Amino acid sequence: MLKIGITGGIGSGKTTVCKVFESLGIPVFYADTVAKEIMVSDPILVAGVKATFGAESYTADGSLNNKHIAGIVFNQAEELAKLNALVHPAVFRAFEHWVKDVPAAVPYVLKEAALLFESGSYQMCDRNVLVVAPLALKLQRVMQRDGVTEAQVQARMDKQLSDEEKAKMADMLVRNNETDSLIIQVMELHHQFLNILP
Repeated sequence: MLKIGITGGIGSGKTTVCKVFESLGIPVFYADTVAKEIMVSDPILVAGVKATFGAESYTADGSLNNKHIAGIVFNQAEELAKLNALVHPAVFRAFEHWVKDVPAAVPYVLKEAALLFESGSYQMCDRNVLVVAPLALKLQRVMQRDGVTEAQVQARMDKQLSDEEKAKMADMLVRNNETDSLIIQVMELHHQFLNILP
């Protein structure tokens, strides 16, 4: 079974692209959603977070103390790197477990992750897809979706690798620019992935 990584900068519309693949019956592993879940359910990860950032990283009911964690890692690259070094391997483990439960008849799966290249998890995938969109469109999408200012969106974008840097590591591009048809692009990729199969 092929593993296809898919990523894109904030506002690129990678989730929309994933929904098109899902409509074709392709399972999608949403790494960022899973990361939030395993922060409270993976015992190895929970123990690592407590050891690194203190027992107060979790509340009495076992949920994550977001305020405490954010206070430590916000604007502190070194502390954020420590957190990522705990979370990324746990997400890798979760992905491997998830793949085992996918029916053998499924030709390929997608792993959707905002930090696919930054985390190194693209190396676990057979092919990697980058969703790109014009800057103005990305800004507009995120401002509308999250109710934030352009400066706030730009600040988030500045923390991610640029599309140019990601494109060097990607095997394929999807242009989500409201001009080129997403359906056609996804169908083309779908056929390419089916043709790679042994």
